[in-house]
Amino acid sequence: MRILLTGGAGFMGSNMVRFLLNKYADVLVINVDKLTYAGNLDNLKDVVGDRRYAFVQGDIADRPVIERVFREHQPEAVLNYAAETHVDRSILEPGQFVKTDVLGTFTLLDVARQHAIKKYIQISTDEVFGSIAEGEFTETSAFEPSSPYAASKAGADHLVTAYGKTYGLPTIVTHACNVFGPYQHPEKFLPLMITNFLEGRKFPLYGDGLNVREWLYVPDHCIAIDGILQRGMPGQVYNLGSDERLTNLDVVRKVLTALALDEDMIERVNDRPGHDRRYAVNSTKVRVELGWRPTRTFDQGLTSTIRWYRENEWWWRKVKNEAFRQYERRQYGTK
Repeated sequence: MRILLTGGAGFMGSNMVRFLLNKYADVLVINVDKLTYAGNLDNLKDVVGDRRYAFVQGDIADRPVIERVFREHQPEAVLNYAAETHVDRSILEPGQFVKTDVLGTFTLLDVARQHAIKKYIQISTDEVFGSIAEGEFTETSAFEPSSPYAASKAGADHLVTAYGKTYGLPTIVTHACNVFGPYQHPEKFLPLMITNFLEGRKFPLYGDGLNVREWLYVPDHCIAIDGILQRGMPGQVYNLGSDERLTNLDVVRKVLTALALDEDMIERVNDRPGHDRRYAVNSTKVRVELGWRPTRTFDQGLTSTIRWYRENEWWWRKVKNEAFRQYERRQYGTK
């Protein structure tokens, strides 16, 4: 199968590129990535030269680029991982999120509908639902986004659904909980925490630290998306969750324990605007219909993730350049 995978130089996309190449001998993965600060070709050094892999540097909002990719490679399926994804950055720079997440998705959909693709899968987030005090979000829960990031993803999801209904494009939307693992940019919660601790620096924890998040190890997300690619039904929405829900403070304490550090490594900072209190998704549908379920617990995934960052200091030190340091100081007010 010829698969157009956008955002494949980022965290989740690069893990999926590697997953597909490892699993399928007859696949062609066309990776389109703009290579913003979060797109890193070091994430895919091990697949360069593989005849089943092609890289195109380009913006999914650039229609001539996307048209050329479809014309030259004739993809049969689209996995849209491309997005601006960090909530904190969306608060500082909302315009870029609207451009990439909404306009970029529109461009990709509009070109895709002119070609005979078998499946278009939108990689989205549980953050489109907003916060839930108790219970779980289902696939039919209303969207109530709290941040510019969540709003831009919600807008994109609506476009995907509309293109399926209006034009008959075989679309599927997925909403995953917090995904973590190797190659995640150190601006994100877990890798920022791990790398700061490895550097002997404190971790900035928002507010009281009691916000609840659900966690999914990235290889299990890859398995889920592959199952949806192979067996998911067009027009459907699938929630991807682990049922493992922890407060942010609980997660910090787990990492501190793993690294034999004390809680004085936590630096309390003011809570961010629109900070959702609790996420929880019901993933019964994908488990029953497609037979998917996580293969690793949070603790197992965390152990592997900490080990990866320990063993790949060259990678995250290169990513944590001065530009990121400036952003970190701007966002958290940390030294």
